[in-house]
Amino acid sequence: MKNIKDYDLPQLKEEMKKLGQKPFRAEQIFQWLYRDKVSSFDEMTNLSLELRELLKQNYTMNEFKIIKKQEASDGTKKYLFDVLDGNAIETVLMSYHHGFTICVTTQIGCKMGCKFCASTGIPFIRNLSSGEIVEQLLAVERDTGVRISNVVFMGIGEPLDNYENVINAIRIINNPKGIEIGARHISISTSGLVPQIYRLADENIQCTLSISLHATNNKKRSEMMPVNNAYPIEELIQACKDYIAKTNRRVSFEYALAKENNDNLEDAKELVKLLRGMNCHVNLIPINKIENGKYTKSSIENIMKFRDYLNNHGIVATIRRELGSDIDAACGQLRRKSLVDKSS
Repeated sequence: MKNIKDYDLPQLKEEMKKLGQKPFRAEQIFQWLYRDKVSSFDEMTNLSLELRELLKQNYTMNEFKIIKKQEASDGTKKYLFDVLDGNAIETVLMSYHHGFTICVTTQIGCKMGCKFCASTGIPFIRNLSSGEIVEQLLAVERDTGVRISNVVFMGIGEPLDNYENVINAIRIINNPKGIEIGARHISISTSGLVPQIYRLADENIQCTLSISLHATNNKKRSEMMPVNNAYPIEELIQACKDYIAKTNRRVSFEYALAKENNDNLEDAKELVKLLRGMNCHVNLIPINKIENGKYTKSSIENIMKFRDYLNNHGIVATIRRELGSDIDAACGQLRRKSLVDKSS
């Protein structure tokens, strides 16, 4: 059966027409799902018994089960969810002074093969559907009782490699008749899929584009991120410039600092040259050490020097606050560990 959470509101109206129902029924169902967050069609009490039975016969609600939950001393919560087909995904809830942010997964496994990511080595299985992406938010709110105000598409997988489902999930999350999280509180991260960046610019969604850059020249970036062989830095930066011009939105660049690799003053100088004149922000990330990984975290002194150099030369840069440092905080670590436990 079809997952009813896979449909945004216009699509759900079309589904209701197929069932011989008036389009306004879709709005009622949409509000039950995303405002009232019901767990069964029987709870949709302003629908007739006949319609509720029809919904049960044609759709599922696919509520995830928690396999494992970790909580850090800073309040960060990491979930391993059963997605009901024998696979598991990770979702992270982070607490900030401005509210709660959820980091959602978009794929089971990842094709990108970034050398510093704990998802590397976990085989790609499939894309998540729109409903499975949205369900992560709903499942965490059910478990915690908190209201999530920000969504980042930065979990396992490459969001723009699952383009249609991610965009549809954003439309569901953003809809004022449903979850109603503003587009400016939604961030999409990409390793640099240039054609999809151009597609995103045409969507007229005011979300934040976040680019995983991590190096300032093609040699270093290709060593860290194989996607750079397909879309080198020059093409990526041009796509970002065109995105900024089309959307009038600032782009965020993620830069994970690895000791004696991309964290020296020469790298900072190259980064200034690369980004000079762009409406952008650089988010410096103390890299997580992963099992069998070649990269280790840069010293705090180097990270601060790197940040200060960028700021002193006209590039706004901040250091990402490290959350969940006393649990399996890096993307993919909890799922990777669960796979190892199963095989041993």
